[in-house]
Amino acid sequence: MKKTMILTSLFAAAISLMACSNETDITYAPQQNITITQKSVSMGNNGGSISVEVSSDHEFSAYTNDAWLTVSPTNSTNKTATLTITAEPNTGAERTGKVVIWSGGSRDSISVVQSAGLQEDIKCPLSGYELVWNDEFSGSKVGSDWTWEVKPAGWVNNELQNYVQDDKVAQVNNGTLKINLINDGGTIKSARLYARQTTGWQYGYIEASIKLPKGKGTWPAFWMMPVNFKTWPGDGEIDIMEEVGYDANVVVSTIHCNKYNNGGTAIESARKKVSTAQSEFHKYAMEWTKDYMTFYVDGEKLLTYKNDGTGKDAWPFDAAFYPILNLAWGGAWGGQQGLDESCLPATMEVDYVRVFQKK
Repeated sequence: MKKTMILTSLFAAAISLMACSNETDITYAPQQNITITQKSVSMGNNGGSISVEVSSDHEFSAYTNDAWLTVSPTNSTNKTATLTITAEPNTGAERTGKVVIWSGGSRDSISVVQSAGLQEDIKCPLSGYELVWNDEFSGSKVGSDWTWEVKPAGWVNNELQNYVQDDKVAQVNNGTLKINLINDGGTIKSARLYARQTTGWQYGYIEASIKLPKGKGTWPAFWMMPVNFKTWPGDGEIDIMEEVGYDANVVVSTIHCNKYNNGGTAIESARKKVSTAQSEFHKYAMEWTKDYMTFYVDGEKLLTYKNDGTGKDAWPFDAAFYPILNLAWGGAWGGQQGLDESCLPATMEVDYVRVFQKK
């Protein structure tokens, strides 16, 4: 019995020493510095790709566990690489995925937020059209389909605001986009956003639901410019809705071209008093075909501009245009009757933007 106990003790000691030996033999990969140019990206519901620069002190790999995302390359033998993150089209609710970067003993990640899919129950007010693009602003940030303008005060129309890319001036929450005109330590800042700037759309029914800001000096607009813009007004401008704070609740629809440009005629412009434009949401829209453009406020026709067949001077509107949302301060029109800085911050709130085209 005593001999057996001694052997058992020796065996247990050997096992213990082996375990200790294994622990001391474990080595861990050293920590590496990983640099990612964008830690968070947004993508539209139509899918697509976005590029992100990644660098590390060591070779690295990239992967995702989300079935709707892919990343390439998955392995980099260099210390710097451009990752291409591709998302499939989204037909459901907003979703969030992740791309992981693994280098040595370090990991970091890129968050990918994709906006909700097209909603099949959204119908065009006019027959014969189907939804081809929309933003219901159901997410938590401005989506990747929008391009931010960055320009200083005085860049256009003698306006006094600085257009910046900043969460303070364009926020998405509670189902709406808020474009905020703010006084940031004496510098007036705002946002100007372009939807699908590089592709736009040619013809269709374009509509937005908007609540306008209050205050003398504000100049909100929902309008369109040509994708292949070269000259103004020769290439055209479509102002679906504008308003200036000193003429509160009066909304204006206007076209610009060589033949008609700020002439003030009933052919090119029309206005309407909407008593609750600054306190409630209203629908501003345009139907655009090869023959005419008709502008609407809450479903009522405001202006129809027809293609007279004389050529580009009167009709440069046979090309792709993209929608724009912005809130200006002062300027050639907005500042005609002075400014009231006590109204700042002021907000232009957008419930949705929708684009329909013929089936």
